[in-house]
Amino acid sequence: MDEIWGQACAALETSVGPNNFNHWIKPLRLTGVDSGIAHFASPTRFISDWVNRHFAKDILGELSRHGATVERLRFEVVPQTAPGRARPAAATAAAKPARPVASAAAPATARVGRTDLGAPLDPRYTFGNFVVGKPNELAHAAARRVAEGGPVGFNPLFLYGGVGLGKTHLMHAIAHDYQTRHPAAQVLYLSAEQFMYRFVQALRESTIMDFKGMFRNVNMLMVDDVQFIAGKDSTQEEFFHTFNALVDQGKQIVISADRAPAEIKGLEERIKSRLSCGLIVDLHPTTYELRLGILQSKTEGFRAQQPDLEIGAGVLEFLAHRITTNVRVLEGALQRLFAHASLLRREITLEVAQECLADILRTNDRKISIDDIQRKVAEHYNIRLADMVGPKRARNVARPRQIAMYLSKQLTSRSLPEIGRRFGGRDHTTIMHGIRKVEELVVEDHALAEDVALLKRLLEA
Repeated sequence: MDEIWGQACAALETSVGPNNFNHWIKPLRLTGVDSGIAHFASPTRFISDWVNRHFAKDILGELSRHGATVERLRFEVVPQTAPGRARPAAATAAAKPARPVASAAAPATARVGRTDLGAPLDPRYTFGNFVVGKPNELAHAAARRVAEGGPVGFNPLFLYGGVGLGKTHLMHAIAHDYQTRHPAAQVLYLSAEQFMYRFVQALRESTIMDFKGMFRNVNMLMVDDVQFIAGKDSTQEEFFHTFNALVDQGKQIVISADRAPAEIKGLEERIKSRLSCGLIVDLHPTTYELRLGILQSKTEGFRAQQPDLEIGAGVLEFLAHRITTNVRVLEGALQRLFAHASLLRREITLEVAQECLADILRTNDRKISIDDIQRKVAEHYNIRLADMVGPKRARNVARPRQIAMYLSKQLTSRSLPEIGRRFGGRDHTTIMHGIRKVEELVVEDHALAEDVALLKRLLEA
C-alpha cells in the first residue's frame, strides 16, 4: 500500500500542482485501506476538512488508478508529537516511491505557493505586463522592491486607490516574482473577506489554533481590500494580532484598500496606526498617456497571437480619451474589438469601434460620478485623491477640492448633503460655500475659468 500511495502522490503533485500538494496532501500519512475506505493520519482537523472538501476526488482517483479499491476517505487527527520533528517525507518523483507520505510538519511550515486559502493568483498579472506611468510609478517601484525579498525598510506596503487602477495586478505580480526568486518561501494571498470567512469558520469548528498557525507562519502575507473588515470587531482583533506576530518575526506584509488607512471608517485606531507605520502609496487616477500605453501594450500582445490584426489610425487614441474611469472597462472594450475583428475578419476602424462599443460609450457619456470628478480634478492639479476628502486646508488642496464640489453640483444630480458625504462627511453649508467661491472666481480669474471649462469638457467627452 505504501508503494501505491507513493505512486499516487507523484501523480497528485502534477495534477493539483506542487503548491497545493505540498501544503495540503504532503502532510497526510496513509495508514491503511479497509472495506473501501482509505484511512489517513492528518496533523490538524483544518487540513483534514480542507482536503476532504477540495481534493478527495483527486486522491480517490489516483489511488484507484494505481490499484487500490477505495470509495471514500477517512481522516484521524494525529498531532505532531515533538516540535520540529518530521515524519518520513512523501514519495515523489525525486524521492523513493515506496515511502509513505507523512511529513507532519504543521501546515504553517509547509510551502504555501499561492493563495490556497483564497482566490488563485492570476497568471496574467505580472510585472512584465504592468504598464508604468507617472500615476503608478512609485507603487510599481515599491512593489518591485518587496518582490526581491530581504529587508526593504518598510513594513507593511500599503497600496490604495480606486477601482481598476492596478492594486490587485501589483499584488499578484509581487507574489509571482517573489516565488520565482524564493521557490521554498511561503506566500499567502487572499482578500480580507476570505480572511474573515476562514476566521469565522475556525471559530465555528473550534480550530482557531490551526487558523493562527496557518496565517502566522508565512514568509509573506498579502491581504486585498482590507477595508472589508472595517466595523467587524472580532475579525479586526485577530487581524491585528496576526499583523503584529508577522511584523515581530520580520515577515513582509502587503495590504491593499480603496482608500488610505486614516480614511477607512470603522477601522480600529490601533490598526490604522500599525498600517501607517509602513509605506503608504496612492495609485493615482490614470492619465491619457498611461491609458494609451496600456492599450498599445494589449494590442501588441494580441498581434502576437493574430498577426493579421488591422487596427485603424486613431482608434486607440479615441478609446483612451473616451473611456477614462476604469482600466478594466478600457481593457474589456479593447478585448471586445479584438473578438469582433477576429470573428468577422474586419479591420478595426474608428467607425467599427463606435458601433461595436456603443453601449460602453453611452454609459460613459451618461454617468458622471462624484468619484470620476474627484479623480479627474486630482489628476489635473497633481494632488492625492485622498486630499479630496481629507482635512488639509492648504490653498493648493482646498481650491481643487472646491472646484470638484462645484463640478459635482454641475454635472451630477446629487444633493448638497450627498456631495458633502462624498467629500469626507463635510456639512452641506461647506459644500455650498465652496460652490459659491468657484462661481465667483470663474468670473474674476480667467485661468481658473479655463481650468474649470477644460475639466468639464474632459468629464463630458
